[in-house]
Amino acid sequence: MLLPGEPRKELAMAVTPSMTGKTVLVTGATGGIGRAAAIGLASLGARVGITGRDRARVDAAAAAISRASGGSTVDVFVADMSSQAEVRRLADEVLTAYPRLDVLLNNVGGFWAHRHVTADGLEHTFALNHLAPFLLTNLLLDRLIASAPARIVTVSSGAQSIGKIDFDDLMGERKYSGQRAYNQSKLANVMFTYELARRLEGTGVSASALHPGVTRTAFGAEDPTGAMAPLIAVLRPFMKSPEQGADTAVYLASSPDVEGVTGRYFAGRKAKRSNKSSYDTAATARLWDVSADLVGLAGAARR
Repeated sequence: MLLPGEPRKELAMAVTPSMTGKTVLVTGATGGIGRAAAIGLASLGARVGITGRDRARVDAAAAAISRASGGSTVDVFVADMSSQAEVRRLADEVLTAYPRLDVLLNNVGGFWAHRHVTADGLEHTFALNHLAPFLLTNLLLDRLIASAPARIVTVSSGAQSIGKIDFDDLMGERKYSGQRAYNQSKLANVMFTYELARRLEGTGVSASALHPGVTRTAFGAEDPTGAMAPLIAVLRPFMKSPEQGADTAVYLASSPDVEGVTGRYFAGRKAKRSNKSSYDTAATARLWDVSADLVGLAGAARR
């Protein structure tokens, strides 16, 4: 109640977005940022599907997400997304399960200190971090467009700022560095997002990329390197929690503040400038075409 003569003040009220009736797919959600994002979106009312490689781990994650979000139903999809055949099977299963898809959150990814080759004969970091979301997104694109307004959110990294796309050695066959391969893949995430946004103009589907911040996850655990281990141990207490790391992803997937915002890179819920080369439209188009060839989708999303 205002006292006589007291100036009226506007009351700032936090608006919690509702995802009730929305369907969301989160890749790589058995732990870390992916699982935290799935909990956040399920807590907002979304029907959430998660992916992971191991059935037992995915089932356990789904149960944990359901408990943490108040008993939400969580759908489980099992696929090793470093394999293109598995990505295609995953897409078929998602299309069968979901008559509509409102949000695709591309979170799957990792870091490998040593060079590994996938079942398709491709360098593992590039295949999983970039080609997997590229392929999955294209395979689900018609369903997303039919569900518009819809959103595609891709988790990149601050490492994109020092990345370089080496078109002459994308697979690191001549010279491999785990950090360089990771930086390249994270820059590829941003360039893919920008090119995708251009190709989806007018469809009602937005595309955004984000840096989650340095987060306490199992990052790099599958292929640790002695050089990084001491540094990670020192920095771990100062890293974000998975919930904090997932905050911008949940925001981009759900907030009315970014409805229709597309072709942008975010950190801390704010749009930021990305690597200078990511704004080179000739380079982003070239990366798109090379990626389409590598996954057998030549001419993908030419709209």
